[in-house]
Amino acid sequence: MDWDKLRIFHAVADAGSLTHAGESLHLSQSAVSRQIRALEESLNTTLFHRHARGLILTEQGELLFEATSSMVKRLDSAAARIRDTEDEVFGELRVTTTMGFGTLWLAPRLSKLYERYPDLKIDLMLEERVLDLPMREADVAIRMKEPSQADLIRKRLMNIRMRMYASRDYLEARGTPERPEDLAGHRLICQNTAVAQVAAGAALVQKLLTYDIPSTLTVNNYFGVLQGVNSNLGIGVLPDYLTHDNPNLVRVMPDVESNEVPVFLAYPEELRHSKRVAAFRDFVTEEIVAYRKSQQERAEKAA
Repeated sequence: MDWDKLRIFHAVADAGSLTHAGESLHLSQSAVSRQIRALEESLNTTLFHRHARGLILTEQGELLFEATSSMVKRLDSAAARIRDTEDEVFGELRVTTTMGFGTLWLAPRLSKLYERYPDLKIDLMLEERVLDLPMREADVAIRMKEPSQADLIRKRLMNIRMRMYASRDYLEARGTPERPEDLAGHRLICQNTAVAQVAAGAALVQKLLTYDIPSTLTVNNYFGVLQGVNSNLGIGVLPDYLTHDNPNLVRVMPDVESNEVPVFLAYPEELRHSKRVAAFRDFVTEEIVAYRKSQQERAEKAA
């Protein structure tokens, strides 16, 4: 099968248009059309349904597009590994993690990584959905549970818990609850239990909601919960890693917390020797060590 025709087919299927594919390939629309017709003739099938608004893949086209998509990912992976044979760290690194951890812990620290490697290009993908690392939807993942996918290198970074926090101003104005029953006089700010999130956090919120709490504010991510707490709207359920960067947070009801949640860094086995991945892994590990040391020093001062 002609690799060049497959490349052109993939571009057309991805763009859904001969014109747009031609622009990306620097070919005329007629040249692209000829290549697609030649590929269809060689396969003795129709790959696209043609209509006024563009092109739609046939069932046979879908099968071929799935195969070419896998090829493209593998070629991108090979190119990344080839580039990683260079001594310097540069190029794109796709990192996926949760909205809360990525926004509130990782992103504020990335300036240090860019200072070391100014030619690094990080694509930070923040979502609760677990991306497929072996299929190269991302290069590195930081997740709140151990990854179950095969052929991954895993590193346990730390453990966290979901706890209850309020701002100093809020507690001075409304008082500090001592037990869950006291939440009846406060507003609870938390993630909606119906959205994707860490199971331990959802379990804690569900338990708290069994008490008579007249007013709540639910948000679909921890960034929104933090904003609500900092705006003195109530008492929030937040991950404990936020306290390092948010000294205004005061923990309330110290006996109320979630189960321990492990935080893992993972990447595909095929990227074991990637200098970009190694640079990111070592950077995150150093930041975790610094975070733990700071937490320990703070606990010793409090004691």
